[in-house]
Amino acid sequence: MDKTNDFMQDKLNALVDGQLTAEQQAEALAQVAGDPAAQDTLQAWQAQREALRALHRPLLEEPIPATLLAAAQRGRQGRQQLDQWWRWGGMAAAVMLAFGVGWLAHGRLGQPAAQQLAAANPAAAAQAFVHQASLAYAVYSPEVRHPVEVDAAQQEHLVQWLSKRLGRPLKVPLLASQGYELVGGRLLPGEGSARAQFMFQNAAGLRVTLYLGAVDAPQAAGAAHNKDTKETAFRYSMNGPVPSFYWVDQGFGYALSGALSRDELMRLAELVYQQL
Repeated sequence: MDKTNDFMQDKLNALVDGQLTAEQQAEALAQVAGDPAAQDTLQAWQAQREALRALHRPLLEEPIPATLLAAAQRGRQGRQQLDQWWRWGGMAAAVMLAFGVGWLAHGRLGQPAAQQLAAANPAAAAQAFVHQASLAYAVYSPEVRHPVEVDAAQQEHLVQWLSKRLGRPLKVPLLASQGYELVGGRLLPGEGSARAQFMFQNAAGLRVTLYLGAVDAPQAAGAAHNKDTKETAFRYSMNGPVPSFYWVDQGFGYALSGALSRDELMRLAELVYQQL
């Protein structure tokens, strides 16, 4: 991206955001075709945009909980009553009604919708966790200048910081035997708690990420607690831009993601699991 001027950056942003007419888009694509650096940047930005769009897609596709539908119905009824009160000229009564509707909405809807859905279907929490891990990989692994928030040169600080934010002592696994070295890590948001991501890279430039955080999935945790049984210790997922191996141990989730074959990713996941 160093060779791409500000004008080209504006063109790339407009392309990714779909802000160009058909004629302008054709012209911009022709310009990008002659600039390899711009092509790489456009592909990386498009991948990031799609990953961000998909981040909450599973949640949006979930059926609306009955409690939310009932609350919405009560809200509509409250607004209808409020309009009637205003038509009658009852200013004081309208104020009281507005206060009552607001209190009811706070009591019913104060809990985030994502937490309500997780509570209703805890088994889906582990699937949501590994999907987020795969998306986080897709967003940050293409980055050249800023793939991590804190680099490997400050590993001690990185581990202490992320351990404090996640409320649990963390450990960076050693993957040098498989040719991967730590690039660094970053703090990420999760469903109700913070998440951490450690990134590793081999000599060929291939990257894998280890995604960690609390998971409210007791069924998954029970199934993934036996270290001696691979079938219950690991689960393989294609739910996202790249495959992942993940497991949950005592309410804490781990997901190793990367654009690798299942066998290669499994070897790395086993090595991580043995050390954590």
